[in-house]
Amino acid sequence: MKAVVVYDSAYGNTKAIAEAVAAGLGTTNARTMPVGKFGRGDVSVGDLLVVGSPINGWRPTPKTLEVLAALGTQGLSGILAASFDTRVKLFIHGDAAKKISQQLKKAGATLVSQPTPFYVKGTEGPLLAGETERARTWGGELLAQMKSHATRRSA
Repeated sequence: MKAVVVYDSAYGNTKAIAEAVAAGLGTTNARTMPVGKFGRGDVSVGDLLVVGSPINGWRPTPKTLEVLAALGTQGLSGILAASFDTRVKLFIHGDAAKKISQQLKKAGATLVSQPTPFYVKGTEGPLLAGETERARTWGGELLAQMKSHATRRSA
């Protein structure tokens, strides 16, 4: 059972959140990687796949969408999944995390969390105060979900 946190990041904010989520997962089996280096073979049944992207034109980045489209053809049955995005805290902002979750579910993954936003100040950041710690906490919650699913499978 391992966790892979995949991200795309223009200014380093999404990468920082991905690293905090991985730290919150607290396992030596949690790792982060840029979305362009991720392939279906990086996860197995029972693993957790977390995908994050900044909002780009109201949706995930083109690179993230490309990888998600490829995963849809390869299938993610038996894979646990969650998504996040980084965004400016505005009333109107788009929702990359929700679109990522929809694609993960369409590919057969089991979602273990609601799509989760993390906030930046302005287009380039930095992250708002407390967001890295919130991401670490969310990682801990995802770890609990992983363990819960593993327990149910072995019962």
